[in-house]
Amino acid sequence: MNLFETINEEIKKAMLAKDKIRLEALRGIKKEFLEAKVAKGANNELSDEAAVAILQKMAKQRRDSADIYLSQNRSDLAETELAQLNVIQEFLPRQMSPDELEEAVKKIIADVGATSMKDMGKVMGVATKQFAGKAEGRLISETVKKLLG
Repeated sequence: MNLFETINEEIKKAMLAKDKIRLEALRGIKKEFLEAKVAKGANNELSDEAAVAILQKMAKQRRDSADIYLSQNRSDLAETELAQLNVIQEFLPRQMSPDELEEAVKKIIADVGATSMKDMGKVMGVATKQFAGKAEGRLISETVKKLLG
């Protein structure tokens, strides 16, 4: 069962459970998936890799929104965003821990032969592809800067 079908099944379960926040988050995911399927050049197909990229984007949006709401003392709205974020994260692959990420980036730096910040582009190119879905781009970038700097 692919990710799109899994989301449809989870929507049914949330409807039966009358879980309003979960249902709202799942419907948002399905909407994004459907838009991606009918986008120009998609041929009505959605690979799991594309679905994971969409989920990552949605998770980042929820995280950013929650931060903004918290900075404006709107904890009620932030709670909703964080609850939806938790639902989205259920369908994402397990994220790498900072230690795992650092070890993997060290290996990439050695493989690429990077020695200074001038080589950051080379390292980021490889790391971004290798860690797609497993680590956030911002964390990858921070780790590369720390190790090359």
